[in-house]
Amino acid sequence: MAAELRSTFEGSTMVLTLNNPEHRNALGPEIYAAGVEALNAAESNPEVRAVVITGEGGIFCAGGNLQRLQANRQKPPEVQAQSIEGLHNWIEAIRTFPKPVVAAVEGPAAGAGFSLALACDLIVAARNAVFVMAYSSVALSPDGGGSWSLSRALPRQLVSEMLMLGERMGAQRLHELGVVNRLTDAGQALGQALELADRLGQRAPNTLASIKELLGEADGHDLNTQLAAERDHFVKNLHHANGGIGIAAFLAKQTPRYE
Repeated sequence: MAAELRSTFEGSTMVLTLNNPEHRNALGPEIYAAGVEALNAAESNPEVRAVVITGEGGIFCAGGNLQRLQANRQKPPEVQAQSIEGLHNWIEAIRTFPKPVVAAVEGPAAGAGFSLALACDLIVAARNAVFVMAYSSVALSPDGGGSWSLSRALPRQLVSEMLMLGERMGAQRLHELGVVNRLTDAGQALGQALELADRLGQRAPNTLASIKELLGEADGHDLNTQLAAERDHFVKNLHHANGGIGIAAFLAKQTPRYE
């Protein structure tokens, strides 16, 4: 069976499922392109309020396909560079996507699979999930933004250990460190992720888009620049129709229904 990124819907949530069972849901150019295409479609569809990314068969993602990488060593370096650009286009699309993206992780999330989970806004992981930046174990270095994400989430020494030694880390430990948002029993990660996505879908989409943009820009801003950005987003959201809906519903002790 050829690798595919299966797209289905659960209410207002688009579910993207990595489906490459022969290679433990390993990633490749066809997956990257499908991921960007799916997010573009979801962004323009007002019925979609959130996206969940998961893997088929109790496995999130084993990262890159080592057979493909070995074959690429016989080709010009530009071939692999182009492939990584495809991955990075998908990672960037997730980070800049104006709606929440939740990773539902069962089993291994290795290499670029770990980077993919880190690119999401929230991570739900089963207790049997194992996260590993396995690159150095095969004499490679990280891609997919893994070094960027981890260095902003964890102390340098711990990230150095994870990247340099390829140390495995369980979901429980990453939950304690604040990288994983929710822990579930095995087989329950997708259900918990869908529940989270549904809760997010009940909030004002424009507000969530502002929060995601502010978080994405915060690392590169000094305080004054970030304060100005917060001011502009606040004013824009106050004068959005959903601002009136939310305030009125709160004052009337009612449940808001956002546009």
